[in-house]
Amino acid sequence: MTKRTALFDKHVSLGAKMVPFAGFDMPVQYSGVTEEHFAVREKVGIFDVSHMGQIFVEGPAAKDLLQYVTTNNLDTLETGKAQYTCLPNGNGGIVDDLIIYKMSDEKYFVVVNASNIEKDWNHIVKHNENFNAKLTNASDEMSLIAIQGPKATETLQKLTDTNLADLLYYHFTEGTVAGMKDVIISNTGYTGSGGFEIYFRNEDAVKIWDALTEAGEEFGLLPCGLASRDTLRLEKGFCLYGNDIDDTTSPLEAGLGWITKFDKDFVDKDRFAKQKEEGITKKLVGFEMQERAIPRHDYPVVDAEGNVIGRVTSGTMSPMKSTGIGLAYVDKPNFKVGSDIFIQIRNKNVPAKVVKTPFV
Repeated sequence: MTKRTALFDKHVSLGAKMVPFAGFDMPVQYSGVTEEHFAVREKVGIFDVSHMGQIFVEGPAAKDLLQYVTTNNLDTLETGKAQYTCLPNGNGGIVDDLIIYKMSDEKYFVVVNASNIEKDWNHIVKHNENFNAKLTNASDEMSLIAIQGPKATETLQKLTDTNLADLLYYHFTEGTVAGMKDVIISNTGYTGSGGFEIYFRNEDAVKIWDALTEAGEEFGLLPCGLASRDTLRLEKGFCLYGNDIDDTTSPLEAGLGWITKFDKDFVDKDRFAKQKEEGITKKLVGFEMQERAIPRHDYPVVDAEGNVIGRVTSGTMSPMKSTGIGLAYVDKPNFKVGSDIFIQIRNKNVPAKVVKTPFV
């Protein structure tokens, strides 16, 4: 039985195409992927991302627990700030990537991927036996809407007294939105177009969605689905768990060395330190097709001689560039920027080039 977010009926009434995703019935698109994509890049779009998981970690041991189970360093995290990080699995892979919000010295709010809620929860609970922090899985009680795009600030500002201009990137606060209290307002997002993610009680979801829709109407706001969320994040080179990172990929291989801090103790620290010292043999890279073609998940990557040197993890036709783009794990030395590689598409080796991300 698939779950439904508090906004399920709203999506259906708007004519969204609903698909099962991570155990939920979710809107994949409304008016069309390209139209929704450009709305977010040029104006403003809203997404229901209530399928994401929310876990509260509290008490005197909260920080110590999170410090040990994640790769990034919580010493740099001040109250009111958020941090992108990941959970290593003890075997050199990644349980999940996540965002940690510091609400106070003894209270942290952790946001995890929908498909991994149970897995992450069990992983944290297992390690908590040595720390005894208070853990609360609030995933079923909370909703999450992302308001993204250059007009996101003007749209949301109509509905809150919180001065959004003062809320810096990866900072958050609690405030009132559309008359609903205790809303977590966060300057974060997965589109690379700026904007906010707001967390609140399920029962406030429809009222907040409707208020945002009305507030953004003059700016051309569109409701957006999972498909445009995917093309938007891929243009910015953001990883998607299950595609670009998983239990078999290390943060260093995935280009997440910047969230892997060796000035503290954490799960898999020694393993990753060795990897850093010896160098990695495969790496997640961005690539652009040199001919008109669309790369897809799991397509083989080959060299000029036709030897398999990797695989595509994410791929699409970039709406902004009108070019096929993707992410792929590629073996050394072919992962250097500028390397010529080939994507095997239906038995044809189509030329591509390794490029720096973001693509746009």
